[in-house]
Order: sequence, then structure tokens, then C-alpha cells
Amino acid sequence: MTKTLFQIIGYCLVIYSLICWHIYTTQEQLLFFPQKLSKDYQFDFETNFEEINVKSFDSTILNGLLFKADSSKGVIFYLHGNAGSLQTWGNVAKTYTDLNYDVFMLDYRGYGKSEGQNKSEEQVFKDVEVAYEIVKKRYAENKIVILGYSLGTGLATKIASENNPKLLIIQAPYYSLVDMMNKNYPILPTFILKYRFETNQYITKCKAPVVIFHGDIDEVIYYDSSVKLSSLFKKNDKLVTLKGQGHNEITDNLYYQKVLKQIL
Repeated sequence: MTKTLFQIIGYCLVIYSLICWHIYTTQEQLLFFPQKLSKDYQFDFETNFEEINVKSFDSTILNGLLFKADSSKGVIFYLHGNAGSLQTWGNVAKTYTDLNYDVFMLDYRGYGKSEGQNKSEEQVFKDVEVAYEIVKKRYAENKIVILGYSLGTGLATKIASENNPKLLIIQAPYYSLVDMMNKNYPILPTFILKYRFETNQYITKCKAPVVIFHGDIDEVIYYDSSVKLSSLFKKNDKLVTLKGQGHNEITDNLYYQKVLKQIL
């Protein structure tokens, strides 16, 4: 009986270890859901735009779009979520160009026309930093608003914490990916995470004002992630709750647009 029990425990440990190993080695597939576009793909948007290729630190070419307002007051440095490409994300630009802000959007590695694949947290951060430096050459930093949605919130907060933008806006942020794992998969050890994206650590180092927008019925990133982040706020930071809003289409939310117009 005892021998059988130990055998069962042994089998369970082997299976558990294999599951952990599988998650560790396939994190990119679990975290990133890119839409790939051919190099000769022609973007088509209502808003006037310029296509910009960003040469990253290791010579990988990343694709970006700069949407242009008729009369620009500055630029939104926009970091999108974990699925799709600029083909679809570009459609949100009009909300911001209508408020007289240009919008720069970057496709991460493997997304859209961008080359390569994401392989580490450090590499993702470096890519974003290189793109931000290019934007800083075109705009004074006090006219740059960093905006991140979902996956992009951790990246946006990190870049804001290391620079001096006018404002940081994050939509549906996670406290950290460690926190997300603890919430959704408490049985798994967090040390297997290669991508930790610790928004809670970065936000305490942001000198710029921070505004969080989060739907109170978000089915992907739980709303209390933002409540916990708000406990780390500086004096003038703000959490805006979007009543009845889920995870997607925050940009189309009329209350979001109303508050956005006020803060921009």
C-alpha cells in the first residue's frame, strides 16, 4: 500500500514537472498572439499616416506607424495588446488624432511586418526603448503621452518610469504577470515565468502623472489589479472605473473618451 502511494506521488510529480517545463519553454506562444503581414502589405486607414521602420539594438527591423493629426499638440506613444497587428490596432488612432494628437504605434517582434520573435523580457523592453528614442527625436518629451493597453501596460509603465513623458495612460493593466499567474493558476510556481512585467514596481518610479482606465467587468485582467496599483499612486494619479466595461474596445467607451478629452 505504501509503495503504491509513493508510486502515485512520484507519477504526479513527474507530470507536474512536465507541465511546468512545457509552460516554461512555450511562454512566447502562450503570451504573444501575433498576426503576421507580408513585407509588401499596404496599410489603409482613414487617418493620414507615415510608415516608420525601427532598427532595434540587434539590427532587427520593427514596423511602426505614425498617424498624424491636422493640428498636432503632441504624440501618443501607443503600445498595443498581445494579439493582432497594426492592421487592426491602427483603427484606434482616429480617437486620438481627433483630439489633435499624433499617434505612434509599434508592432512587437513577429507582429505585422516586424521581423524576429520575442525571446526575453529584456529584449522586449529594449525594443520599446529604441522606438521611444526615435519618437523623442521628433517630439519634445513634454509633448509625449505614453499609452499602453493590456499586455502593453507593463511595457508602457516601464518606459515611463525610465523617461520623462508628459503623461502615462494605461488601459486594463495587470499588477504584474506574477500576480496574474497567482490569481489564475495558483498551483504553478512563479519562478518559471520568463516574462514578469512588474507594473507594480515600475509605477512607483514614474515621475509623470498616471491615469488608469479599467472596466469593472473585465474578464481577462481582473479589475482589482488596478485597485491594487492605485494604492501605489502619487498624489495626482487617478484610477477611472469604466462601469459595465469588459476588456475589449475600451477606446470606444464614451465615458473613456469624455475623460480622455479632459486629461489631454
